[in-house]
Amino acid sequence: MPHLPRVVILGRPNVGKSRLFNRICGRRRALVGDEPGMTRDRIYARAEWRGRSFEVVDTGGLIPAEKDIIPSEIWRQARTAIKDAAHLVLVVDARDGVVPLDEELAHFARRTGKPFSLAVNKVDSAQHLVLAADFHRLAQDVFPLSAEHGLGVDDLLDHIVASLGGPAANTESLEAQPEPIRVAIIGRPNVGKSTLLNSLLQEERSIVTAVPGTTRDAVDADLERAGSRFRIIDTAGIRAKGKTKLLAEKLSVIQARKHLERADVALLVLDALEGVTALDTHIGGYAHESHRSVVLAVNKWDAVSRGPTARAEYTRTVRRRMKYLDYAPLAFISAKNGVGLGRLLEAIAQVAEARRSRVTTAEMNRFFQDLGFDRVPGPSGPGGKPLKLYYLTQAGVAPPVFVAFTNSAQKLHFSVERYLENRIRERFGFAGTPIIIKSRQSK
Repeated sequence: MPHLPRVVILGRPNVGKSRLFNRICGRRRALVGDEPGMTRDRIYARAEWRGRSFEVVDTGGLIPAEKDIIPSEIWRQARTAIKDAAHLVLVVDARDGVVPLDEELAHFARRTGKPFSLAVNKVDSAQHLVLAADFHRLAQDVFPLSAEHGLGVDDLLDHIVASLGGPAANTESLEAQPEPIRVAIIGRPNVGKSTLLNSLLQEERSIVTAVPGTTRDAVDADLERAGSRFRIIDTAGIRAKGKTKLLAEKLSVIQARKHLERADVALLVLDALEGVTALDTHIGGYAHESHRSVVLAVNKWDAVSRGPTARAEYTRTVRRRMKYLDYAPLAFISAKNGVGLGRLLEAIAQVAEARRSRVTTAEMNRFFQDLGFDRVPGPSGPGGKPLKLYYLTQAGVAPPVFVAFTNSAQKLHFSVERYLENRIRERFGFAGTPIIIKSRQSK
């Protein structure tokens, strides 16, 4: 699969790297706030400028000498991104002037031998241009700009695109690729979501520590396995309301919900050691209400002391606590040791296919005839008359939507919906995906 040239954004904490990243890729992809350390993992997004496509990479705030686990992991992530970079952009803060850490990072960027530009951020007006003068001693290519307001960013992008070389347009082979299955890994903090992403990719793509809430921004990566293409998004752990205090934590939960809404499949990770918690059921409700297809991944299964019936017992517990997700397949895995990941990807591919399945009108007519009656069990229709079902048709996919034509203008009772859903699943499958049933009065 062809790769776009990568432009990596570097800089110390709180200089505006994520604002510049969002400005270049044209959307609010990375978290932005006044708290230092909002970005930790490296974030990728596709961008285009003057007909030239490239990939832009946001990295966390760099403090090379810091030995604590989070800063050292951020530094390691940035160095990994730099290895594949076609161009480096070092962001500095014009209002702070040149600080020793800027000098250290500029020296590091020059030593890589990669094309290197200096983005002097927070130059919000012509009067602030003088603030950029001192930064010319750090780099040859200096660009005063305002990432927040977009001033001067076009000059930086012109320079970057010119340094990339190659053809003016390089998107045809990429656009010919089929759309990947979008998978959002969701769950509460510290259940192993980032470890799972790293194991699937077989690389340290996401920072993993024992500290709950290590992941803040959503981390996405492409994976191809057994003829299926996946875009896997590791989201921040969703906490209970009232437990999120820092702005970064609040924003990361909002981002997790947003990425869930964009996914085809929600991969809900459960901790086998802790069992199904109230927060797990709450998060599962998010996925169900958003009409995503769902796969339940029971992680750390290798650490459970289990007998021959343990898996069946755990399955019964999950089904009892999450009745609304009875259509979701379970996969028992160990993200840390890579156990069960092949079967997990197979389950994801199967539910994604079921999500887009369509039953033909002829098949639906045969199904309706095989039911053997035109009266479904449940509450009466208008005026106390029995509710009659005339026919069914599939009106949409992703998720599957069916319309039941009846003798009533009222919404179907939930027991009737449930009956029809169960019969449809028995006949056509639709594993892992919710089924929406609407009613319409037949004239």
